[in-house]
Formats: sequence, C-alpha cells, structure tokens
Amino acid sequence: AYIVIEPGGAAGWVGDARLIPRNKPKLAVAYSLAAKYLGMHYIYLEAGSGADKPVPVEMIQAVKKVVGKSTKVIVGGGIRDGNTAKERVKAGADMIVTGTIVEQVDDVKSKIEELVKAVKS
Repeated sequence: AYIVIEPGGAAGWVGDARLIPRNKPKLAVAYSLAAKYLGMHYIYLEAGSGADKPVPVEMIQAVKKVVGKSTKVIVGGGIRDGNTAKERVKAGADMIVTGTIVEQVDDVKSKIEELVKAVKS
C-alpha cells in the first residue's frame, strides 16, 4: 500500500493524493490495516520527494505495532541525514527510501555510507 503523508511533496501533487495529516496516526493505521487485510505485504509511508519533514516517528510506531513483523513498513521522504534514518528504523521502519538527498550532494557514496552507518549503529 502506498500511503502519502503530509506534506506529500511531488508524489502528493502528481498523484493528486488525499494526504494523511501528520497528526493523525490512527488514520495511517486504519489504511495500513485495510491493506494488510487485503493481502498486501508492504506498507509504504511516503512524505513525498523533497519533503521538508519526514514521516513522524509516532506514526511509524503505531503502524508497525498493528501490522506486525510479517508486513514490512517502508518509510520515505524528508530523510536527509543518518540520525533521521536511524530514528525511523528504531520506530519500526523495515526499509528507508532516500532520493532527493542523494541527488543534491556532490559525494553520493559518502552520503549513503553515512545513512547506512547510522542505521546499523
């Protein structure tokens, strides 16, 4: 399931998505449970390309708690540094998606290494 969270970025605009408000984790939980019950194995919580804020930790925790280990939670958008990535993994993200940040740095390899090192620490 592809669930777009405020601010939504380019994904929200292009897809004309009805964005899930950042302060409504229960709404993200409801969509995630519906997806799980429909047989989906992945939940993608997307703040959007170039988002100024990542998906809130509380929302990730709430979604992961109800979908369990068998359903993978993917989180993307607004993740610009290792600490932000690590916080999302600790909250329950099984996978992190970065895009804009590696497009904007000169040393892509170092940025990816920073993110991976933080997540693994």
